[in-house]
Amino acid sequence: MEVVDYYLYTKEHEWVSIENNVATVGVTDYAQEALGDITFVELPAVDAEVEQFEEFATLESVKAASDIFSPISGKVIEVNTLLESEPGILNKSPYERGWIAKIEISDSDEASNLMTAEEYRKFLESAG
Repeated sequence: MEVVDYYLYTKEHEWVSIENNVATVGVTDYAQEALGDITFVELPAVDAEVEQFEEFATLESVKAASDIFSPISGKVIEVNTLLESEPGILNKSPYERGWIAKIEISDSDEASNLMTAEEYRKFLESAG
């Protein structure tokens, strides 16, 4: 199970990569594996204001529907529209091509509420 070292993680299995006050957000390898084949993605609206740990997207798979929570507060500035026509990209490439949204961060201090890759690996081990 892949965990990218320089990303931050949530207990709900979202990842975030922060660069120049923009957070790129997606779901982890663990999440996509648990969901199974992803068949539909409901993306957040561009310009939507999101709050840390509040629902901002939905994934549907052959197994279930799952809410996706924003790892950080801010304004959605871009969404991965490729997922609308090819939701399975989340299964094949959860960290590279399968990102969900980019968020302009409103409070960079919130990053301290997230887990490092090492903390996330330990979290997976204790949950598994």
